[in-house]
Amino acid sequence: MSRRSESRCAARCNHSHGGVHRREFMAIASAAAASVAGVNWANAETAELNGPGASYVPKIMVCFARRKGEYGMRWPGQIFDGEAARKKYLKQIKEEAKKLGMNASIREVPIHSMEEGKAWLDEAVAAKPDGLMVIALDRQEHTWPFIHTVVNSGIPTVVYSPLGTSFSTPGNTATLAGKTGCFVASTNDFGQALWGMKMLKAGAKIRESRCLVIKGRKRGETSLPGLGTKLQYVPAKSFLEEYQKTPVDDRVRKMAADLIKGSREQKLATEQDVINGIKSYLVAQRMMAREKADSISMDCLGALGRSKESLPCIAWSRMNDDAIPAACEADHGAIASQLLVQNLFDRPGFQQDPVAETVEDAVIGAHCSCPTRLNGFSEPPEPYDILPHHGARDATRRTLWKVGQRVTMLDVLLGSKDKPTQVLVDEGTVLKNMSAPPSGGCVVSVMVKFDSKVDVLAYPGFHQLFFYGEFKKPTVQYCRLFGLEPVVV
Repeated sequence: MSRRSESRCAARCNHSHGGVHRREFMAIASAAAASVAGVNWANAETAELNGPGASYVPKIMVCFARRKGEYGMRWPGQIFDGEAARKKYLKQIKEEAKKLGMNASIREVPIHSMEEGKAWLDEAVAAKPDGLMVIALDRQEHTWPFIHTVVNSGIPTVVYSPLGTSFSTPGNTATLAGKTGCFVASTNDFGQALWGMKMLKAGAKIRESRCLVIKGRKRGETSLPGLGTKLQYVPAKSFLEEYQKTPVDDRVRKMAADLIKGSREQKLATEQDVINGIKSYLVAQRMMAREKADSISMDCLGALGRSKESLPCIAWSRMNDDAIPAACEADHGAIASQLLVQNLFDRPGFQQDPVAETVEDAVIGAHCSCPTRLNGFSEPPEPYDILPHHGARDATRRTLWKVGQRVTMLDVLLGSKDKPTQVLVDEGTVLKNMSAPPSGGCVVSVMVKFDSKVDVLAYPGFHQLFFYGEFKKPTVQYCRLFGLEPVVV
């Protein structure tokens, strides 16, 4: 990867984390789709979405820590201009908070004693922010004891330590190595501190969001363990009822025509199949708006498998392109995985069924609702074909993955009272796009050679997400910050 500037993502993606809210993004996405892929769904109902996660403004508290007076011979030493560093960091924090849409309460005067530090922390605990951030401008006296006290407060904490302000020893950073509830960046790269802010925002947004789950016969509510996301269940028949009363008007036909026009080719699936998929997209959007949801999932096979109504493969593919997490089969772990990937890395993931390929010693990810904006929400989409679902019905997009592209696998295994929520993570390289037909299985079947040495016949997880980029290390950092258990495959 090319060397990034400080304005780029500290998680090593190739674009900055601008604070674009989802409603603003819809206009951008529609315009980008029209110019790049010939698909313009600007008249769809996405602007009506009003979930609590979208409107929530994450709050953090920030402080600097150092002793008063001259540095002298003790680290960081008189050669370090602490005041210039403080001003530079302060400016960058304010700019990033504005970009990310966060409320950053910053104590601009450094904390000069443990007494001042305890008073600030008492204020922070009372304010109940979504996270804390401490910038070390010193290695001496109260600075690191104060940092340890903040980390032990139970509030997710980002610690930034530039060169000269810490040793990798007990009492400094060694005490915090691998500790849950904090992210420590010991580097001159302040982009890592900004990545910490991004993680704090993501954790708050995920916690405050609501997912609409279409399944079963009753309404009900629950939440995702370890993440806090609310799940709003509605009966499966509500989707069918909404679908049946949705007319095929000029707008639906235009959206279907645009989708077909944007494809490389259309095989086996008919125009009516695409129209039916567009209806599912509009129904899903309408139901999300009514339930004030930020994301969606459905027991699609259970609810629609025996009916003539279209499965929501096109709908889910498109919504994930629009930065709306959409998970198949009412799978709670897949909902959690999509929330993490989209909020942290600004791109959609591909939920898939893992298939072993023993000749290549690889894993084929197969499913029928792959997004196309694999490079990022604001980046050009990958090419796609229009084909039928593997059940020889409905229509979906077969996205073509770049051969040689580095990718990450992520799978959330939700915990319980006695077991922490785990996050499986691995990295690999795309080998090829399989064709189905003549192969059986789902029409999007991408083969990935993973870095791990796990026997592919027993590759762990199910409905894992594949997504572009190398994000194993940032995923582990997020897990530790928010008390999840990272499992590197």
